[in-house]
Amino acid sequence: MYRFAKAAANLGGQAVRQVRHGSTAPQNFHSKYGMGVLVSGAVFCSTVWGYVLTQTGIVWNLSPVNRMSPKPWRVAEE
Repeated sequence: MYRFAKAAANLGGQAVRQVRHGSTAPQNFHSKYGMGVLVSGAVFCSTVWGYVLTQTGIVWNLSPVNRMSPKPWRVAEE
């Protein structure tokens, strides 16, 4: 158990040092690819929702205002 705790503390310390001194990944990833990732994600999301809204035939249960009217009242026969 002692070895496990020591290894866990060591990993935690390494993570703190990486965050404090900068990540090992290059810092210019977002400046290189950020706008492309954002635009491609927006296009993908719009395409999927466009397909879902127009092609799948899902009934969306829109407001029934002016589409439904109450049934006429039936008087019970005596």
